[in-house]
Amino acid sequence: MLNPDLEHKLIIGTRIDATSYEDACDRIQTWATNQTSCYIVAANVHVVMTGYWQRNYQKIINNAALVTPDGMPLVWAMRLLGVKRQSRVYGPDLMLAWCDRAAKYGIPIFLYGGTEAMLAKLQNNLERRFPRLTIAGSYAPPFRPLTPEEEASDRERIQATGAQVVFVGLGCPKQEAWMSRQQGKLKAVMVGVGAAFSFHSGEVAQAPRWIMRLGWEWLYRLAREPRRLWRRYLINNPTFSILFGLQLFDRWIGIRSHRQ
Repeated sequence: MLNPDLEHKLIIGTRIDATSYEDACDRIQTWATNQTSCYIVAANVHVVMTGYWQRNYQKIINNAALVTPDGMPLVWAMRLLGVKRQSRVYGPDLMLAWCDRAAKYGIPIFLYGGTEAMLAKLQNNLERRFPRLTIAGSYAPPFRPLTPEEEASDRERIQATGAQVVFVGLGCPKQEAWMSRQQGKLKAVMVGVGAAFSFHSGEVAQAPRWIMRLGWEWLYRLAREPRRLWRRYLINNPTFSILFGLQLFDRWIGIRSHRQ
């Protein structure tokens, strides 16, 4: 963790930082300029609950340089825990915000994940939206687990391009585990952005903004991909609500006891 002074809250044991798009981009720019090897996690309920069930994964999240509140339930949780003005810092939007910043300052990026076809569409869309953006390279690794030799080869591939920021679209929990393993070995800022590659390539439709603001994005995605996502949302979301409710109750009891 590179920010001991950054305000954060633990939500069911997972660290979530009080940040914004501008703050996150400022930090990425500083780390990229200094060639700091670190990673950023955009955390939603799925990430938090995966950390709850898999404590090694939770350690990976808590060791990140920055953990943003990617989902509205975590934004509401942060506000209930005292960060009154916390706003959403959504992975796909953070990707666009950073691409805008990178285009202005000439900071090259690399795209790692997805498929070759997806990356081609993604690169084309990003270059049209940000004409001055330097995409130093891209690579779609195999979906199977990589050997240590393959991971080393991928690091060399990325490093050779001169990219200072690497967007990683491997999905949770694979992308966070990959970034954690590269920390200290890859001189770049790694940003896990989950479904952003699918959204910005145009292969998957994003939920309308009004649905996102209401916190119903999960319902939209579940309706579109029920077989793949039913377990994530119909088990994780209610369990999160119960566990966070218990956390709030314990906090209230603690505050009340302290006052007495």
